[in-house]
Amino acid sequence: MQWGKVFYIFFTLMSLTTSAAFLYENTATALFVAGSINVVSTILKLGIRNMLSAELLAGSLVADLHLIPAFFMLEFYDNDRIAVGLVIGAVIANVYTLIISMIESSREKEDF
Repeated sequence: MQWGKVFYIFFTLMSLTTSAAFLYENTATALFVAGSINVVSTILKLGIRNMLSAELLAGSLVADLHLIPAFFMLEFYDNDRIAVGLVIGAVIANVYTLIISMIESSREKEDF
């Protein structure tokens, strides 16, 4: 088992689920947690060296650039509608990243 891969898939999935949790409970705390987990996921993807690593990193950066402004819109401008819209964009980017991860995993041949 490749523990590095386990950790980056874990954080990718965790960033998706925490973003979805914000859509259920629109609080600044939930959005801060979602953004923080997503930034950790992005940092972990910096070390990936595979065929689709650019796509993985790009998807994670897109999610970051949705969650960070969403937090500021919610916390400082008290604008729920824009924050929710941005988080929906981050969820789409995280789903894209998970799909790319599954494609990459299916292409790799593991030795048993």
